[in-house]
Amino acid sequence: MTKSLKSLWGRFLFQDKGILPTKRLLLVVLLFSLGCLVGTAWGISWGFMITINIVIIVGSLTDLLFSPNKHQLFIKRTFPEEMERGMTYTVPIELRNTSQHTFSYRMIDGIPQSFERPFPLKGILQKESIIEIFYDTHASVRGKYQIKKLYFRYTSLFGLWEKQVSFLLEDAVKVIPDLTETKRYLENAQRYLLYEGDRIRKHRTGIGDFSQIRNYVVGDDPRKINWRQTAKLQEVMTNEYEPEHGKYITILIDCGRMMGAELSKGNRLEKSLEAALTVSAAALQKGDYVSILAFSKEVKVFIPPAKGMAHLQTILQSIYHLKVDAAESNYAAILSFLETMQKKRSLLLFFSDVGTFLHEESALTYLMRLRRRHLFIMIGIEDVTLLKRTKEEPVTVQKAMVKSIAQQQMLLKKREKSKWEKHGLLMIEAREEKLATAAVSYYIDMMNRNLL
Repeated sequence: MTKSLKSLWGRFLFQDKGILPTKRLLLVVLLFSLGCLVGTAWGISWGFMITINIVIIVGSLTDLLFSPNKHQLFIKRTFPEEMERGMTYTVPIELRNTSQHTFSYRMIDGIPQSFERPFPLKGILQKESIIEIFYDTHASVRGKYQIKKLYFRYTSLFGLWEKQVSFLLEDAVKVIPDLTETKRYLENAQRYLLYEGDRIRKHRTGIGDFSQIRNYVVGDDPRKINWRQTAKLQEVMTNEYEPEHGKYITILIDCGRMMGAELSKGNRLEKSLEAALTVSAAALQKGDYVSILAFSKEVKVFIPPAKGMAHLQTILQSIYHLKVDAAESNYAAILSFLETMQKKRSLLLFFSDVGTFLHEESALTYLMRLRRRHLFIMIGIEDVTLLKRTKEEPVTVQKAMVKSIAQQQMLLKKREKSKWEKHGLLMIEAREEKLATAAVSYYIDMMNRNLL
């Protein structure tokens, strides 16, 4: 396709500037042409018919004199600098018309294809007026995006022609992981875990320092009830104790091929990132040091340990763009790298696919060496399809075979997990919606039991 044809096609696709005939003009030309065609039966020549159509088209161009020029239009768009994946945001656009002409318009913003696109936006802009319009959008793919142009079409006085212009409005937006779980934890850790059906595992009586007085919940040690505050506030209050702060937490995030498996919302990597951020927030809030290692066949991101809630922003800005690689993960190389980088005793939280890792015999040697100094927990997402197959009724021979194979896979996984756990390498699997809760719960359990 030649350059001129591409430019012409771009005008019809809302991608270029120019002038286009409207449906009203095309209808007028069609009606006159049909009239002249019928008139040929009474002696009207083809030359006369062509001349009439040319006169109509040329005469319609005067309609363009009653529409504003581009320099009489001003558009301002305010786009958020950060958007959480899957969350809906409202984008305001201010339109200003300084001309003496009222017109109707259509508008398309140049946001990426992975964003929700509720276009075209339509309306009427009065002469010498300012209006503000809004549209809602959400992003489904994380990353950093550049939004450059906004495409605008507006009609002339009689609506015979439509002008198309583009405005250069450069904005940069970062699509970060969904922080809903992290925010809920930071608002109220106790209520967050209770809402998910779990409770924060309490440390042994007499272990740790006094932290605060809070409402009593089911599962608390009755011996810790603060009777003075209970009598004063007329509701049961309990003392809360916290273990020693300043522990080291290392979070490993697998970005290999198997982490791209689709779930009901996102994929395994998306859920792992959200859970990792929640655990990081919990650890930083309690004064622990947190480091991050993201990898596939090689190290993608390594964030040295630091503490304080400001470090959470460092973690977020370093991992928000992580993608699933097509290659298999090199567990042995990554664990060897971790052995050289993390010298201090720490809790290793490993987000990966448990089923894939169980067959990595080469990683066992490195993990055994790491186990002498560190605590290790691998956290994965349950295979819902496999669990569903094991519970199906074998009403047919085919379903009986499928169920038998699924049960065999479950037994194999259980046997392999048992082998690893004998070496002190704990492996757990949780449902996708409970992954963050399970990770935080196990972290708090390890801290409260003073295993570090």
